[in-house]
This record gives sequence, C-alpha cells and structure tokens, in this order.
Amino acid sequence: MPLTDSACRAAKAEDSAKKLSDGGGLYLYLPPSGSKAWRMNYRFAGKQKTLSFGPYPRVTLADARALRENAKRALADGVDPAVIKGKTATGAHDSFEAIAREWHGAQESSWVPAHAERVLSRLVRDVFPDLGERSVPSITAPEILEVLRKVEARGALDVTKRLRQSIGAVFRYAIATSRAVHDPVADLRGALKATPKPVHMASLKANEIGDFLGRLSTYDGERQTALSIEFIMHTAVRTNELRFGRWPEIDGDLWRIPAERMKAGRDHLVPLTKQSKRLLGELKKIAGDSEWIVPGARGGKPLSANTMIFACYRMGMHGRLTIHGLRSSFSTIANESGLWSADAIEWALAHSSGNKVRSSYNHAAYLDERRRLMAWWSDYLTAKDPNDLSALLE
Repeated sequence: MPLTDSACRAAKAEDSAKKLSDGGGLYLYLPPSGSKAWRMNYRFAGKQKTLSFGPYPRVTLADARALRENAKRALADGVDPAVIKGKTATGAHDSFEAIAREWHGAQESSWVPAHAERVLSRLVRDVFPDLGERSVPSITAPEILEVLRKVEARGALDVTKRLRQSIGAVFRYAIATSRAVHDPVADLRGALKATPKPVHMASLKANEIGDFLGRLSTYDGERQTALSIEFIMHTAVRTNELRFGRWPEIDGDLWRIPAERMKAGRDHLVPLTKQSKRLLGELKKIAGDSEWIVPGARGGKPLSANTMIFACYRMGMHGRLTIHGLRSSFSTIANESGLWSADAIEWALAHSSGNKVRSSYNHAAYLDERRRLMAWWSDYLTAKDPNDLSALLE
C-alpha cells in the first residue's frame, strides 16, 4: 500500500531499524537514531543495490517518487542510477567526490598544509576513480573494501589504513549534513590486513651513551656532522627539524621551530641549555654567513638527509642506532628517572595531545619544567660518567 505524507510524519523510530514501503523499491528508512531517509532497492547486473534520496521531510514524498521514476528510467536504458553524478532533490551534491572535497575544505584550516595535501592526494589517486561520481548513500561496504584492497595489494598497508579513516570521516560528515544515514566503513572492521607492529628505532641504552659519545668525540669526518648529532642528543629534536633550522629561529636560550616544519602542526619551543648553546656556537663558526644552522656542502642548501645516519654507520653503529633513536633514548631515560612529568617529556618530544585547547595551555604550562628537564638531560650527557644515572637522581 502506497505511503501518505501523514503516515510519513507520524512514523516513529523503534529499537531496531524499520522500513515503510511505498512500492517500486522505494521506502522510508527509520533507524533507531530517530532520523528518516528515503531509499530505493533495485537490481543491476545481477547485484542488489540501494539508492538514497535524502532525508525526510527535506525530501518530500513527492520528491522521492520523482527520483524513483528517474532511477527506473535509467535502469530501463541499461544505466546504473548509482553512477549518475547529480544532486539530491534538495539540490545538495551527494557524490562521494563532492562531499569528500567539502569535508576536506572544512578540515583544511586545522591541518598542516603538507598533511592536507597528502589526505586529498590519496583520495584523488585511490578513491575518486572508482567511487568519486557515486552517490554517497549508495556506496556499500563491499565496494569500499574492493577499493581498499587495491591499495593493500600494493603493500601500502599504512596508506590503506589512512584511506579507511578518511573515507569513514567523509561518511560521518555526510551523515552530519543529512546526506547519508549510515557509515559502511564501520562494517569493514577485521576485513583488511593488520598493519604490522612498528619497528622501534634502534636507540642507545643508558650504559651505551658513554661509549657513543667517545666515538663521537673522535669522529674522523666533518666536524659539523658530529656537532649536529651531539646537538640532537641535547635537544631531542627530529633530524629534519635541525636540518631545516635557520639562525633567526634562535632567540637567546630558546629555539622556536615554526609550525609548518613540525609534525604536530604547531610552533615548538626548544629550551637551550648551556651545553646546547656551546654546540650552537661551534656550529655558527662553521656555518658562517649561511642562513642554515647546519648548511650542506654547497652552502645554499641544508645538510643532506642521510649525512648524520651515515656518520653513525662509519662509527660502527649500523643496526645499533638511528638518529631518531636518540629521541627514544631521551624519552626512556627521562621517564625512568621518575623526576619529570610524562606530559613535560612528551612536550619536549613535540608529541601532539590532539586537543587544541589543552595543547595551547600546556605549551606554556610545561615550559618551566622542560627547561629544568633539558638542563638535567644535558648535565646527564656531559657528566663525568654519563652511564651512572644515580648520580643525577639525588
């Protein structure tokens, strides 16, 4: 029996989803959340599919019936109505690409530009070709899985995971803007290969630091390289944060690394100890008039990406240490000391809390503690016996 507008208005959600049929595959879908949306079931190429025509009452009963007839005409012409890029009855674009770009635009201002570019480029390369013109409500979990498995087949498991997250975010945005009622990505749990456990960067244990510093002091390569590695040990910064560092960023006993160069997308303040400032003084003599704190061989560019790690290899540390591992050593020893709050250590490492308000507060709240933390760490590294942690715990 065909629906009436009064029946649509009076329909109430229940504990489980229900459907009110209007005939011809069209029905009003009522999930437990209390929303109402028009859907149409149909078969194409031997497969059962579903179209969504938008939420009721914004899409009226008459509108939904007109959209059903349009879909039937497409089927009669041998065309899958789901692949026809168009608009809902309300005029709002509901293709995956249109909604994905709208979602991306809404998020872009809160992201680092490089991250925003990566998110969109992954969608353009791996998702839009297959799903871009599809109506979002018509896309099913198996279709998303097929797209993701193509990426998975390349061995790009991390990209697969990130795409799954982005696609899910697009669907949740579509739900929030009344252009979908279900996130099929949630149904993919357990369907993809698990991302391998991260391989932790080789780092120095407390009793290995003295030996490494001895090797560093007798390094037979470029003096700037040894100084750069030692400076990273004292500051716990990432390789690229130093490589692309410029002298104007240094202000007394603080080094302010701008947000665009930081993984967390915010300015990072690095307290400079007397030991790290001494190292900077030596680096400045070598850098001369260069804008870079650690210029490359040709002066106009920063130190090359592999210079420091190759120096570690030359010192016999291949497989035993990475430059990033120096940060791990700092984190482990500082945490095991019991002297410092976990938050101060995380902020020294420029790890993000994910909460902008909390992050803004902590930026200032932990700076004093971090000054003391980094002074303690520099003293630890330059102690007569840096392997004896107990001397610095008193």
